[in-house]
Amino acid sequence: MSSDKKSAFDSIVERERGLRRGLSAGQMTMIAIGGAVGTGLFLGSGFAISFAGPGVLISYAIGALIALLLMGALAEMTVAHPTSGSFGAYAEHYIGPLAGFLVRYAYWSAYVLAVGTEVSAIAVYMKFWFPQVPGLYWIVGFSAALIVVNAMSVRAYGSIEYLFSSLKIAAIVAFIVLGAWFVWHAPASSGVGVANYTSHGGWLPKGWWGVWVGTIVSLFSYLGLETIAVAAAEAQDPQRAVTRAFRATVVRLVLFYLLTLALMLAIVPWTAAGGNESPFVKVMAETGVPYAAGAINFIVLVAALSAMNSQLYITTRMMFSLSRAGYAPAAFGRLTRQGVPTAALSLSTIGIAVSAVLNALWPQTAFTLMMSIAMFGAMFTWLMIFVTQIFFRVKQGKEPGNAPLTFRMWGFPFTSLLGALLMLGILLGTAFTREFRMTMAYGVAFLVALTIVYMLWYRRREQTVAA
Repeated sequence: MSSDKKSAFDSIVERERGLRRGLSAGQMTMIAIGGAVGTGLFLGSGFAISFAGPGVLISYAIGALIALLLMGALAEMTVAHPTSGSFGAYAEHYIGPLAGFLVRYAYWSAYVLAVGTEVSAIAVYMKFWFPQVPGLYWIVGFSAALIVVNAMSVRAYGSIEYLFSSLKIAAIVAFIVLGAWFVWHAPASSGVGVANYTSHGGWLPKGWWGVWVGTIVSLFSYLGLETIAVAAAEAQDPQRAVTRAFRATVVRLVLFYLLTLALMLAIVPWTAAGGNESPFVKVMAETGVPYAAGAINFIVLVAALSAMNSQLYITTRMMFSLSRAGYAPAAFGRLTRQGVPTAALSLSTIGIAVSAVLNALWPQTAFTLMMSIAMFGAMFTWLMIFVTQIFFRVKQGKEPGNAPLTFRMWGFPFTSLLGALLMLGILLGTAFTREFRMTMAYGVAFLVALTIVYMLWYRRREQTVAA
């Protein structure tokens, strides 16, 4: 890399120093799984099934393809530049300061709200055991515990997330084994089996449009994979950790999602799906295994806590990066002795407060409302990751003296362009979908507001500094 360009990105790395490198490669893998295997699978999959029917398998396969392409693009840039600002810092450096500003704030807002979807789900899961207790109590109690974990140290966070994710993986494997056994041994008259794929309106009961809507929900399920890139700045060996986590995570997630959905559809008719209860719990109740439904409900509760734990970590680091870049108050860039930006953590709990209010006022629709709003920032970020990687590769190729990339996105530029076009199509498609109309309405207004703020304040400041 040329000295000017190298020093330019090195200045971004330098301003984000101070975070501790306390995460192992194994913890990095579990963090990615922890972020992606949560409410999106255990509760959100019920919504996807209700939209697409058995065609949800196509929806999740399309989502898996996009996730696979995204991980390749992101891993290529992360191995070259491991920093907590991650794709926000890459957009700033390779596209421009406004792009970095928009990506960071869009992503931060998405995950602040995503934290709210997880605590909303926790309130739903706890009703299984305590139907009379208001969900607000559970939201406050569990949120306080996870805030304490995130305030301790990155090593403590990594250890807790490793435990949570290990429980989830064990539960999903057990679910697959038990579900497969149940389907295989179910009598023909039980209504259980692959016949359920076509016996209630056919394979595509709501047509290809239903599959497309299901794809939107599937992306919400896969969101969290990109946490590997943000956590790379705190990994003990970033290059090895990111490469290993990328390979392990993609394979596991594709298998977990597609196998579990295939079994759910075979055991319980898709017409019974919805958001009032986890479809995993419904399936276990159908098997008749003693305490199976309660055990699975406990696991989906752990999954929500795990994803919430991961999201608090990510939002905190993104706000830290914004502060160190000068796009947020300096207080949010300060670290404790343990290397934790606690002020940024405190600000990132806004989503919990929003969720608490929505659950108190509209408990039946709080989850879907939070999900539809949160999805814009996350999908916009995924789109921009593909765009940034194209800029990254073009500039890498033009600059003399560059070291060869140790990890390369296969099929470039076709795979990157395919990922960008799919994301753009899905994002624009939300505007024509009744269930997700709020996604674009909120998102466009949010981006316009951010752009105005940048032009009026930050652009003028940067021009002053340059002068």
